[in-house]
Amino acid sequence: MIGSDTQEVKRKVIAILKILRDSKEPLGARVIAHQIKIHGIELGERAVRYHLKLMDERGLTQLVGRDGRLITDAGLEELKSALVRDKVGFAISRIELLAFRTNFDLEKRSGLVPVNISYFPKEKFGEALRVMKPVFEKGLCVSDLVATAREGERFGDTIVPKGKIALATICSIVINGTLLKAGVPMDSRFGGILELRDSKPLRFVELINYAGSSMDPSEVFIRAGMTTVTEAVKKGDGKILANYREIPSLCRPIVEETVAKLKKAGMGGLIAMGNASEAVCEVSVDLNRIGVILVGGLNPVAAAEEAGLTAESHAMSTIVDYQSLIKISTLI
Repeated sequence: MIGSDTQEVKRKVIAILKILRDSKEPLGARVIAHQIKIHGIELGERAVRYHLKLMDERGLTQLVGRDGRLITDAGLEELKSALVRDKVGFAISRIELLAFRTNFDLEKRSGLVPVNISYFPKEKFGEALRVMKPVFEKGLCVSDLVATAREGERFGDTIVPKGKIALATICSIVINGTLLKAGVPMDSRFGGILELRDSKPLRFVELINYAGSSMDPSEVFIRAGMTTVTEAVKKGDGKILANYREIPSLCRPIVEETVAKLKKAGMGGLIAMGNASEAVCEVSVDLNRIGVILVGGLNPVAAAEEAGLTAESHAMSTIVDYQSLIKISTLI
């Protein structure tokens, strides 16, 4: 019992440190108590103040003024060395959280949508845009709607680091979120590398189960240099980032209607949808289920990486207002 209590305290401490890390200014217990709900933790203002006092004593936080706190270097190190067991299953948990927070209204075309965020060195950003442009034009992404922010600016729940420009690309979880609001449960199974032949999906050549990964599979595949997105754009043959989901077969009409409305709003990402209980791109499907393949939102960034333009990417990073998005063509 003592061990489980200790783990719960550590989870709360890590959540508080993340909130302080992402803030440009000192935060008080009241603000932290409000923001910590985003991390799935219910903690009152009084309880937050108690934890902050203990964190001050450990040197993880520093009192500024009457009630404000800043994270210290020791606090940043604590975040980096967070327990591995706390990270297991992070990917699937993040999908579920962002799907829940997505509230895009298909009729009004307004609300919050999930995005990936990639940080490029500001001196390389223009070149990266030129490399990524054909990928957006080819449609090997969820949308050609993006958002940018410069160093020191807030981007959803994050702050852009010094010397960087952030690019937000819409994440395929936008489909999960809109289907969730329509009453359709979408089971997120795998992230993978999808082989294209003549610009059509052929088969998955690599798969990572979301439930067993602490990182988004797209981040893993990009870092490992396993994509050939540029080749897929130029020749129609290549390996791109894609995601595998499943839906109940009875929900197909609702899914088709929802995806069509998303497409009219400039968001899509559906590559293929199979038939009930039939394999899709060599992935077997359970009884009375339909396999759905969605394009990865980070494919443009993968193309930039293939060209030697390194970016720090955070898939399934945060949510942004749909109205703040602009077409990629306006940046080039």
